[in-house]
Amino acid sequence: MKKLSVSYLFTFSLLWFVVSCSEDSPALGTGGGVTTPTNTNEWLIPTSEILDGGPGKDGIPSIDNPIFEPVGTATVLQDDELIVGIKEGNVARAYPHSILDWHEIVNDDVNSLKVALTYCPLTGTAVGWNRVIDGNLTTFGVSGLLHQTNLMPYDRATNSTWSQMRLDCVNGSLIREEAQIEQVIETTWKTWKTMFPNSEVLTRNTGFNRDYDRYPYGSYKTSNDLFFPINNDNDELHRKERVLGVIVNGISKAYPIDDFAGIETKVLIDNVGGKEVLVFGNKDMNFVAAFENRVNSEDLELEFSPITNINGEAILTDNEGNEWNLFGEAINGPRRGQKLDRVVSFIGFWFAWATFYPNVELYSR
Repeated sequence: MKKLSVSYLFTFSLLWFVVSCSEDSPALGTGGGVTTPTNTNEWLIPTSEILDGGPGKDGIPSIDNPIFEPVGTATVLQDDELIVGIKEGNVARAYPHSILDWHEIVNDDVNSLKVALTYCPLTGTAVGWNRVIDGNLTTFGVSGLLHQTNLMPYDRATNSTWSQMRLDCVNGSLIREEAQIEQVIETTWKTWKTMFPNSEVLTRNTGFNRDYDRYPYGSYKTSNDLFFPINNDNDELHRKERVLGVIVNGISKAYPIDDFAGIETKVLIDNVGGKEVLVFGNKDMNFVAAFENRVNSEDLELEFSPITNINGEAILTDNEGNEWNLFGEAINGPRRGQKLDRVVSFIGFWFAWATFYPNVELYSR
């Protein structure tokens, strides 16, 4: 098991000093100073593990009025740049990492879906949350707090504090409320614009002065270093290796993107938490996705295979003649318009999955 360097606090303090001295730093937002939790009566996690990330509440400003442009007119993104995609009905939108690194939360309306795209650059996790909680619409902001080096959003309706990777509210009047997860896909700009050429992409017209061409955390994405302590450090993989984590009935399993290397998309049916899960991925196209092997809670007898020479949205076909996209939607064939049942899944760094879910099983071919 790896041990954290004794100098991690110094390293982060030095980095934060350098970054925060810049005009376009993520530390410079509408807040500032040390964040003090408002709701302090009860926490679901030890308060000794809740750390001040540095910029303060709303010091990293969420994007609450996002502006989009057609994918076909976007010119600033590089083909290998990572984006997070959301699709609801006939509306699909891409959110570049280069913007999310500086803002961490985008509150958006995608067709009829009220969603907060939450992103933590320190754990590499992008998770879509429904913004309607107990029938009430809210937006989410960045609390400035971290748990196990992971983002802790707060909802502006009640000022309750949430844990992104725990997927629940850990403090405040909504304590123990579980986040309703919406499907997101993480992939490269090239893959996204090839599959969804009629979609939209978040623009840099955010209302904030940030250098979106610059990654604000130095070599963090590729190094084995961490800025903050974690409880469970697992050395089966490099800490920053990207994996798709899947959670079913409290059981978690991680699928490294590197395991899906090869010319074609690889497809497997696995058992997680007692359920059949369809997992498919392609390292070259930089995606891995997972769904239950069911439609409308109906067990299927489908045999999936990859579509070769992808030229559009379809990524898989099956023995019934259906074609499926990255969001588990049948776009052609007898099941057109149907969707595979969702499982809770999202991509993140290996260390983050291992510390939040210490019993996570690592899939290996």
